[in-house]
Amino acid sequence: MEITNFSTFNEELINRIQESLGSEFTIQSREAEKLNEKYNALTVKPVDDIIGVNLNATALFVEYENGKALENIVDESVHFAREALKNTEAYDVESYRDYSIMKEKLTMEVVSAEANKNLLKTVPHKNIEDMAIVYRFDLNPIPGTILVTNQLLEGYGITAEQLHEDALEIAPKNRPLEIKGMSEILSISSGAENIEDLGLNIPPEEEKLFVASVEGNIHGACVLAYEEFMDKAAERLGGSFYILPSSLHELILVPDDGNFELTALDHMVREVNATTVSSTDKLTDNVYHYDSENKIFETGEKYIIRHAEEKKKQDIA
Repeated sequence: MEITNFSTFNEELINRIQESLGSEFTIQSREAEKLNEKYNALTVKPVDDIIGVNLNATALFVEYENGKALENIVDESVHFAREALKNTEAYDVESYRDYSIMKEKLTMEVVSAEANKNLLKTVPHKNIEDMAIVYRFDLNPIPGTILVTNQLLEGYGITAEQLHEDALEIAPKNRPLEIKGMSEILSISSGAENIEDLGLNIPPEEEKLFVASVEGNIHGACVLAYEEFMDKAAERLGGSFYILPSSLHELILVPDDGNFELTALDHMVREVNATTVSSTDKLTDNVYHYDSENKIFETGEKYIIRHAEEKKKQDIA
């Protein structure tokens, strides 16, 4: 049959997946929202079970429009659902209800406050300039995470402040901070045994670009929320620095040594976001600055204004 719209596709997909899985599973179609993205989801779960898996029907429809056969989409969806649900069998549901257990799985994520303003109404968060810190439970060894919601927090009987304090302590242990020079990144990505093999024998004090993230490089922009991050980065870079939000996964750090102007860095971020970074991985278009002497984190624009005002006061004095 030829399908020309999402509604028909979604209905047919549900019917075929249900037929393949059988009556021991339920399938619910709903609009889902996750960070940086809204989509139509199909939630598949065993009857009378509280844990299910989501299929992104919106993305599957795009695959169909691009020429992928419906039969293949159904087969792959059924396989994914079965395998994912097998993984959840190893998870102790009772531990999910116990915050003293779950808090040891805490991680943090930093996202755009504007792009996620509706979702942020439903989750505990802490603003940091035009971004927001949100919290997740890493289900390791089961693949995936759980976004901490206001409803979940209420069930645990703890405050958002307590959650934040616990996350500050535990998240950096679960996902340690990494700061690497760009030459080191290039060496690793090329497979070279050392930097010298690439002709990049750059002394540490002459390195101009650094990358900050976490082990695994997934949602590594969260290091902005780590208490130790700013001071460790300032020590590595030799003082104040600019922060370029490369994506949700990593940050580019540039020493504030007079070699880069804010306008050039701002153009770089906007250009990369517009041409390279997907909408689901985008953080913001802003450049940020950390003043290591006064220990102030702010947007680059705020820093320029503050610096000009301070200079004006000094000139008057």
